[in-house]
Amino acid sequence: PPAGPAAPARPGTETFPAESFCQTGRISTVESAAQSHTSRDAGVQTDQSKDAVQDFQQEVQVDYTSLLSFLQRVEDAVIKELNKNWKSRAFDGFEVNWTDQNETVLCLHTLSYPEAQDQNLQVTSVSWNATGSVVACSYGRLEGGDWSTEKSYVCTWNLDRRGLNPQRPDLVVDVPSSVMGLAFHPSQPSLIAGGLFSGELVVWDTSRTEDPVIWRTGLTGDTHTDPVYQVTWLPDAKHRNRSRLLSASTDGKILVWREEQDGRLALAEGFAMVAQQIPRSTRLKKFPCGEAAVGVTSLSFSHFDPRVFVVGVEGGYSLKCSTAAATPALHGAGGSVPLRAPAELAFSPHTGPVYSVSCSPFHRNLFLSCGTDGQVHLHSMLQTQPIVSLQLSKKYLFCVRWSPVRPLVFAAASGEGDVHLFDFEKSSHKPALSLKQAAGERPVYCLEFNVKQSRLLAAGDATGAVRVWQLSSDFTEQGPREMSRLEQLASEVTD
Repeated sequence: PPAGPAAPARPGTETFPAESFCQTGRISTVESAAQSHTSRDAGVQTDQSKDAVQDFQQEVQVDYTSLLSFLQRVEDAVIKELNKNWKSRAFDGFEVNWTDQNETVLCLHTLSYPEAQDQNLQVTSVSWNATGSVVACSYGRLEGGDWSTEKSYVCTWNLDRRGLNPQRPDLVVDVPSSVMGLAFHPSQPSLIAGGLFSGELVVWDTSRTEDPVIWRTGLTGDTHTDPVYQVTWLPDAKHRNRSRLLSASTDGKILVWREEQDGRLALAEGFAMVAQQIPRSTRLKKFPCGEAAVGVTSLSFSHFDPRVFVVGVEGGYSLKCSTAAATPALHGAGGSVPLRAPAELAFSPHTGPVYSVSCSPFHRNLFLSCGTDGQVHLHSMLQTQPIVSLQLSKKYLFCVRWSPVRPLVFAAASGEGDVHLFDFEKSSHKPALSLKQAAGERPVYCLEFNVKQSRLLAAGDATGAVRVWQLSSDFTEQGPREMSRLEQLASEVTD
């Protein structure tokens, strides 16, 4: 089993320029000690005696008569300039940025649960809570081993807690099956949902340490028959303050659940991806026909239309779908609710399974996909061919996410152990920065930007570690022409 990571650097003690990587084994403790020692010296200097302060004050003598004479002489000129500035439009549209400029990317924390690492479990998913202060990770197995019977864990750390111990989570939940996907509730900071290898869904309340399970599907005729790889909270159209839970599985089903009083999650509505019912352009390679279910690996909802979502499937395709679909799904019977066929359009495929999709928070038609071919595709929902195809890895790409604050920035997690930060403003061909997350080319499986604290990015890997990266200002501050460049990208015609 891999050795547990060494204690991480304290924030601000170790910086990483463009080509460097976060390596907790080589922390410059001498530097950090020197830095903290300097601040202590500064504290000693301020503790001066009252006599010294009085001596200093006596030395400062002001000629108030001359000062008054000077101010009266320049008054007219100053008033004239102030009036001119007040009427000027030079700074119209300029927004002051009061935050400190960060020039480098830091690895703030390396979080892990040693017991999970002892079992050689991998981090399968990460999620930030509604306040942005708590990060959760799920442990499971994405390669080898007996997936079905092995127990796993969900762990949380509050990064704002003064006594943060990176190897001792604030909460550890034992789970009887590998957890494949995780999602905190969008507005209730203590609720977190997980999708299990067994096909079940569970919702935990992290404020209840004794028995955190508050809802679960159980194993019924409605439960997924394959692993649940993604869970997402949806706003409930009928109840403004409530959300419903959506799950996606390689059994080809996308199911929406509602909470019942008795702690059950009951099926509210559902969709099934069946190969025969997936529309395709004549320009695309023939979609594998037959009656096979199309395994869903990932899913992302539009930020502009709550009915529109994109799914990635094992066959290599990304599909535009709608929750407003009315067509019954073939073979969609058998459960308590008839399932519908949501697919509206198939996009030009990857050469292997799609592992991740992400809809742009800044443009209604743009989305990203990545998969086993090591490519990221930038797509417009208005055309089948990708606008851009980027070869970012010789191995798999497991996860891709748009930045929540920079329209032209996204991050991708690679099978070579890298977190790639890409900025279309700097280059449309290569990453702006590649961070070495995991030693020995162990894969990075998941990553999530922090919407509330936009400088933070969490990534989980095959060593069982979650690294929390603090991004530099380059990746968090929007440029003046960024939206127009995004519009220009979106309008490129490829079909």
